[in-house]
Amino acid sequence: MKNLTEFVTGHLDADTSRLILDRKKYPMIDMDLAVSCIESRRKLKGKIQEWYDEPGLIFPRRLSAEQCSSSQTGRYKSEVAEKIVGSLDFARDDRWSIADLTGGLGVDSWFFSKKASKVIYCEMQEALCEAAKHNFQILKAENIEVNNIVVTQETCRDLLMRHRPDIVYLDPARRGEGGKKVFLIEDCTPDVLTLKDEIFSHVRHILIKLSPMADITMVCQRLGSTCREVHVVASGGECKELLVWMDREWNGETAIIAVEIHPDQSIDTFSFTLDEEQSEGQVAPLTPAPTGHPLAGGGMSIPPHCPSDLTLFEPGKALMKAAPFNLMASRFGICKLGKSTHYYVTDNADKTEELKKYGKVFRIIEILPLDKRSIKEVGKKYPQAEVTARNIPMDTDTLRKKSGVTSGDKVHIFGLKSDAEGNLLIVAERI
Repeated sequence: MKNLTEFVTGHLDADTSRLILDRKKYPMIDMDLAVSCIESRRKLKGKIQEWYDEPGLIFPRRLSAEQCSSSQTGRYKSEVAEKIVGSLDFARDDRWSIADLTGGLGVDSWFFSKKASKVIYCEMQEALCEAAKHNFQILKAENIEVNNIVVTQETCRDLLMRHRPDIVYLDPARRGEGGKKVFLIEDCTPDVLTLKDEIFSHVRHILIKLSPMADITMVCQRLGSTCREVHVVASGGECKELLVWMDREWNGETAIIAVEIHPDQSIDTFSFTLDEEQSEGQVAPLTPAPTGHPLAGGGMSIPPHCPSDLTLFEPGKALMKAAPFNLMASRFGICKLGKSTHYYVTDNADKTEELKKYGKVFRIIEILPLDKRSIKEVGKKYPQAEVTARNIPMDTDTLRKKSGVTSGDKVHIFGLKSDAEGNLLIVAERI
């Protein structure tokens, strides 16, 4: 193992294709494993820096490193698990355990081990189990028990009866035959819909990690009344996953929680229920002012050349996925551009810092009608700018090409539809 570790460390920047071809030069090295470790460590750099910095870890499958949780999302899952045991007062003398039935590379199990008294790691692939045992020892995670099992109703029953964990965690594989990605719960492996009744006969709480592409409404319908919370987790400008808390004894509304994890590890959340969003009704359309190209709502009028305190809010990825579009307008006290245009405007400068927690905030410089003349004028005036088109008869690439701008500078050009004024060109700069 020492030879492998030294080889991997010394070849982190090497051409792995060339290493495979030159395997005969290194008869003492399992080259397939070495290449897998090299490529996996590259994927883990910055994603799970704690593991990247530990040279003795081994990674037999590159796909596992690609699909595993990041440090930010792994840490968040462990905090949600701790929240469950803390809020419901069912832990035994503050000692609690969790069974990870889809262990994989072991990242989530490792983060759970920092909070739980015991983690039961289960994985069907023997190579991953052996790697997990080795890695957990190096990481000094002594409270993780590794089990090499295929999760079925029978094996699940035996495991849960033997260990009696407080929570069961599942991260079903989202690839079907031929490696094709799947998004429906029943198409993932293992099938949670088939297993949940068996699990609930032994354990009250289930945590499930699902694809960020999964439809939230459909997830709630498929999982039924025991679906207590759906966390929409975003970090690094991407929606990373859905984390579902199922409670056997729950029969209330499902809470949807949009979670933004910031680079400094701080977290901001926006919680609501689907009924709250629906009962909020449609946001009232913005009322046009009599002159210029204004956007108006609640008496606010915006002329083509705007005051410096007028801002445009672009919701972050978690909010866009969770979709509390009407509630955002009412809770934040901001005006929605249009029914299907999920951008908002406000002239309240005090809201800027609050809104920055949940997305991007821009100072509006000017507003023009979206036509050929305006597009050319804006392109000449702001030759370097970022471009975004939403809900207008052209996509972002087309708007960028027509304006002739190149990427850069602080300026951002938006092509957006307003219910009050039609298609608009909004020039803004990021706050």
